[in-house]
Amino acid sequence: MTQPIIPRYKLMLFYDLKPGDHKAYYEFVMNDFVPAAQGMGLYFAQVYHTLWGNCPLRQAEFVAEDLNTIRAVLESEDWRSLEHRLLHHAMNYRRKVVPYRPGFQI
Repeated sequence: MTQPIIPRYKLMLFYDLKPGDHKAYYEFVMNDFVPAAQGMGLYFAQVYHTLWGNCPLRQAEFVAEDLNTIRAVLESEDWRSLEHRLLHHAMNYRRKVVPYRPGFQI
């Protein structure tokens, strides 16, 4: 049985999908990106798909109990490799770390 965590920080990823690459994107995210991020100590929280407005198409969020975990992940070669691979499928990518708050945050 897994232990519940108390999320204190959120890693937010914002990006648009490259046209015509949806199937390869989903395979990468579901089979590689999310499992690898979770293996590094992040917990997948949620993903949003924007239907309208002046904002990125995707907003994916991971949470952690402490800021040091997120810092270690972001400084790792494994994370840089994952981001590089994500950029094969995404554009207008940016990320930010914020204190955790339940629900939608910008």
